[in-house]
Order: sequence, then C-alpha cells, then structure tokens
Amino acid sequence: MDDMSTRVGLAVPQVTADGSPSAAELAAFARRAEEAGFDGLWVCELTSAPILDPLNLLAYAAAGTTRVRLGVAVLLTPLRVPYQLAGELATIDRLSEGRLDVGVGLGGGTGIYPRYGVPAERRLRRYLDGLELLRRLWTEERVTFRNEWWQLDDVPAVVRPVQWPHPPLWFGARRGRALRRAAELGDAWIGSGSTPPTEFLEALTTVRDHLDALGRERAAFTIGKRMYIHVTDDPGSARERARSWFAANYGNADLADRVALVGEPEHCVTELRGLRRAGVDMFLLNPMFEERDQLELLAADVVPQLG
Repeated sequence: MDDMSTRVGLAVPQVTADGSPSAAELAAFARRAEEAGFDGLWVCELTSAPILDPLNLLAYAAAGTTRVRLGVAVLLTPLRVPYQLAGELATIDRLSEGRLDVGVGLGGGTGIYPRYGVPAERRLRRYLDGLELLRRLWTEERVTFRNEWWQLDDVPAVVRPVQWPHPPLWFGARRGRALRRAAELGDAWIGSGSTPPTEFLEALTTVRDHLDALGRERAAFTIGKRMYIHVTDDPGSARERARSWFAANYGNADLADRVALVGEPEHCVTELRGLRRAGVDMFLLNPMFEERDQLELLAADVVPQLG
C-alpha cells in the first residue's frame, strides 16, 4: 500500500522476567499506546513459554481502547477447531467494533501437536481446510462441510464479525510455497521477527512476484514486518541483554546479532526507513524488555520520523 503512510503497531507484553504483567499494567499499557498514536496492538501465540492467551488478551484490550487496531501474529490455526475459532474471533471483532487483524500460520515444527491431541500428519491439509471453513462460517448463513476432522451438516453460521467479509487475514510465511500461499490466500503478509533483513527482503520480492503472477494488485495487499527493537544510548549493554533474551526465547543468543534492532533513535529510524523504502507498509515494533519505557521512547523519537 505504497500510497499510505507507514503504520506502526506495538507488541503487547505477554510475559515478563518476573511473571505475567498484571491486569492493571496491561490496561494502562494499551491505553497509553493508543494515546501515543500507535496504529495497532499485537499479541502472539507462543508454545515454547508460558504467556497470556492471545485471544483473551485481545478481548481485554478491546474493552479499554477505542481506535487502535488489535492483531495477533500469528495463530497456529491447525491446532484449533475452526467452528470454535470462528466464533471466538468474530466475538473479538464485535467487541472491538471491527478492529481485529488475524494472523495465521502453519508453524515450523510438529512436536507440539500431541499436546493438543492433534495428529501432525497432513497438517498442511488441516491448515488449508481450516482456513476455508473459517471463511465460510463468517460469510454463509448455513454451512455444510466434511473432511476427516470436521463434519458440519447444514450448521447455522457463528456470530458474524463486523468487518466484511471477515477480519483481514495476515499470513505468516518465511519461504517457498508458504510465500505463494500468503500471496494467493491472504489479505496481508507479515515477516517474522526472527527473519534477518536480507532474507526478509528476498521473501518480499518473492511475494510481490507471486502477487503479479496471480493478477493481484500490490496496493491491495499489505506487507508487514515484526521488528525486535530496543532504543537506547547504551547499545553495547542492550545488545548483551538482547542476546540473553534471544537465548531464553529462541534458544539462540547469536540470532540477536542478526535480527535485533538496537541503538539510538537515529539508528533505528534509519534502518526502519530502509525497510519502508523496500516496501514495508506496517511495522510491528516488539520491545524485548522495559516495554513501558520503550513505548514512550518509540512514540517520541522513532514513530514520528517514519512518516
């Protein structure tokens, strides 16, 4: 969407070093982010650490805000039941009066499937069928659908979302056929925070090529990128903290050196502007620590410079 100004979302803290944020802290964070001018509040689904549930947290944020969009990037939808998920997401869209963005993804591993009582075999088919069923439940009066997992026989549709035909679907994808699926089936694509800039830019080119081949207008398709970020006048110390954060959350401290954006405001703005020129429409800024202080620094010294 090159004719629009850059949109900037902010990650909501779902876990801290000393435990989950309190309800009051989360409410204050959401209100302040909206007041400070951020365009979106985003949560994630994470199976490798104890965090607040993303959908419940979005519903909570909806009650305390009025303007800011509310997104999740991304839900591992093959682990969920489409009939139930369609109703949950539509409920959040109604509670927020049409502010929901839904990120969806297949996920990179299969080890978590037994926890959910879901077979990992044919997970791609489960993923694609589930997305089809979500769309139908949001747009049709009655739904008949049968596959090896779900059987719906002339079932009444779930509650309808406010947004028509449904909340925007943001596809999480990194390479290969997943990028084509994003271009073919999605309303938007969001690059992961663990993807280095060079790899992301290569994927962006691939997504655009797929859009062209499919006859889809680039301007109608949003490109997003999660950015792990820390604004500071002491980058050396912050980079060491970032390495510890990545070691705890990704099991790879060295990844911080490749993907974390750490430095003074001018440095952060320069890097983000470069990605904006390459085609990023929406930045999801994800502070790794000191989230409330980072909200203020980003709002004062970074976001206004992005245009």
